[in-house]
Amino acid sequence: METDILVIGCGIAGLSYALQCPPSARVLVITKRDRAESSTLYAQGGIAAALYPPDSFESHVRDTLAAGDGLCDRSVVEEIVAGAPPAIERLREAGVDFSRDAAGGFDLGREGGHSARRILHTADATGREIEEKLLARAEGEGNISILENRVAVDLVTAGKLAGDPASPGRCAGAYVLDRSTGAIEPVSARLTVLATGGAGKAYLYTSNPDIATGDGVAMAYRAGAEVANMEFIQFHPTCLFHPLAKSFLVSESVRGEGGILRLVTGEPFMARYHPDGELAPRDIVARAIDNEMKTGGAEHVLLDITHRGEKFIAERFPNIRAKCLSFGYDMAREPIPVVPAAHYTCGGVRAGVDGRTAIEGLLAIGETACTGLHGANRLASNSLLEGAVMAGKAAAFTASLFRGAPPPPPPAIPAWVTGHARDSDESVVVSHNWEELRRFMWDYVGIVRTDKRLERALHRIENLAREITQYYWDFIVTPDLVELRNLATVAELIIRSALARKESRGLHFNLDYPSRDDARFGRDTVLRLGA
Repeated sequence: METDILVIGCGIAGLSYALQCPPSARVLVITKRDRAESSTLYAQGGIAAALYPPDSFESHVRDTLAAGDGLCDRSVVEEIVAGAPPAIERLREAGVDFSRDAAGGFDLGREGGHSARRILHTADATGREIEEKLLARAEGEGNISILENRVAVDLVTAGKLAGDPASPGRCAGAYVLDRSTGAIEPVSARLTVLATGGAGKAYLYTSNPDIATGDGVAMAYRAGAEVANMEFIQFHPTCLFHPLAKSFLVSESVRGEGGILRLVTGEPFMARYHPDGELAPRDIVARAIDNEMKTGGAEHVLLDITHRGEKFIAERFPNIRAKCLSFGYDMAREPIPVVPAAHYTCGGVRAGVDGRTAIEGLLAIGETACTGLHGANRLASNSLLEGAVMAGKAAAFTASLFRGAPPPPPPAIPAWVTGHARDSDESVVVSHNWEELRRFMWDYVGIVRTDKRLERALHRIENLAREITQYYWDFIVTPDLVELRNLATVAELIIRSALARKESRGLHFNLDYPSRDDARFGRDTVLRLGA
């Protein structure tokens, strides 16, 4: 199969990019499950944008820099924050309907780390509204094709085709696994765009959907791209605590609208940790909850918004309330139990705001990328913003390529060779390794770290990676095996990055080095295969 542009991922970044590509370019979007299944679909809070006084561009920049704890690239922050209004307008043109206030303006919410109300939302299901409207628009474009249930196995580079994977050269496309047939097909492309989201499934407890297995980061790293700041994994402070809830996210906006964090005894505690209390940046809130749970021996804390009344809660948080009710909790009448869970990957494939990576012909956008926007900790609701703005910048770069002489046609990619691989009669090994990985990542590479824990984790992942690699070459490749292989790659990147940072900063908190050290570590952690 051949196309002009291959987009891997179907969330806000991938779809927004596809919709803005030149109409003359054939765009193939692949998604590894249902076309709507993406991290975007589950985003509740909204998208940050400074639109009206008294808010300002400068204030949004300042809040983003403060949250990033000294590692943001100011020029990138300014470019993405400045790109918010046109990105919002493009979403509205695609049909996205943001909630309005009584006067007809946007009903702006507030979240932790923000000094003003600047969160555009659609009740508490913003991501679903964006995903559905972008999909509907993309399906009506003649130059865009969307293939569901396609799993990208690996990127193909000119170096790999020439037998020299250490010198990647230009990206030529990818091998793609069809879930329905099990066949692996080469897809050649002039440009390949990674929009695969994050890697929350590397952890036992996560707010992310099952698809968040770090595929883009892992494939790019194996292809020779640079990966940066993987130690900064954001844990969302408030996920619903229930054995069947699968860490259902309770939006930051609940605290933004007055929700109070309490111990199981009913005592509020956030004032002891930060002057902004519940509206402190996420890293501080998550560590505070983690500390209170460990010192008090409780399995969870409580989030209380009952004082806002049933009418307000029903209108502002209809979906969250309904979900809580399905598990027997009425947030309008009682505090709900919450715990932190892995939520967002602040690091990723090193890329410019226009998505360009160190590998020619390979772009990375959205959560898959590390641009310098988030630094050591992402400001709430800057994720959808980054995806939308990067998509526009990447599409503009793409359009510039296609205006002149288009990128060179991709070389033919040889058919996938199964060789002597056979069907596995030990698929339980995959599920066992998956659970083992997620468990030790949670225990040793979580909210609070030590060098000893990280070294234990490194030892475990090295052994596990060898097992998985052997399994990958011995048996027929399956979607589960692809995801496990990618998770193992990403987990090792997280661990090695965390071990390299001998300080505490933002989302990386190491008890052995509790202070921030700008002199030695005021820089990105960058890893490259073989370097």
